[in-house]
Amino acid sequence: MIDLHCHLLPGIDDGPKDMDAALALAAQAVSDGVTHSVLTPHIHHGRWDNSIPGICQAVHSFRSALSDSQIPLTVAFAGEVRVGAEILTMLPRDEIPFLGVWGSKKVMLLEMPHSHILPGTDKIVRWLLRNNVMPLIAHPERNKSVMRNSDNLNFLIELGCLFQVTSGALVGQFGESAKTCAEVLLKKGVVTVLASDAHHVKRRPVNLSCGFEAAKKIVGLKLAQQLVYDNPLKIAGSIFSSASSVALIK
Repeated sequence: MIDLHCHLLPGIDDGPKDMDAALALAAQAVSDGVTHSVLTPHIHHGRWDNSIPGICQAVHSFRSALSDSQIPLTVAFAGEVRVGAEILTMLPRDEIPFLGVWGSKKVMLLEMPHSHILPGTDKIVRWLLRNNVMPLIAHPERNKSVMRNSDNLNFLIELGCLFQVTSGALVGQFGESAKTCAEVLLKKGVVTVLASDAHHVKRRPVNLSCGFEAAKKIVGLKLAQQLVYDNPLKIAGSIFSSASSVALIK
């Protein structure tokens, strides 16, 4: 399986605090059946001001530690970018680390607040699309507005956005409302990717396999495989295969 959204890098956001904890998460990923992970630290203005050079340095150290520990996990990186006006200046400055491509557009992992849908999100998304960027909306099933009514996501669906559901949500890790919402989105056929969004081996583990099993019961084996392998490969294949990319494979 390919995990397109996880927080395995140590000391860079609210993921693992040190390298030992990061390596424990990586080992957990391998045990769960993950072969490739895209490391997606938060890029959230005023809270997690991560940059491409800083993330790249952290990834280099992490790859070395993976090799020393003989953990067979191939990693690349992108970023989980919080929706906000800052994106309008980040994109022209090449400050956004992309997940890969979808068709002719670069794919950006875009995070909404958990509490609501930020006013003006539609305008930012339209601007991104006009500028050849396809938003992959992170964990919409955990947004309170979407949990109250999944139709609140319709404007993003109509704009053509991609959607990533968290594997743990499908098994109740984030409560019944998020579980129900994740199931509804799967049944609607709007989910592009399942990912772990892992942060911690116990509190927020890499459990992509259980999400895959849950998805299989809802949409069947073929579609479930698309969510954890085919679509992630379609998006991120370029950053795993291109030696000239900012996200070099180890």
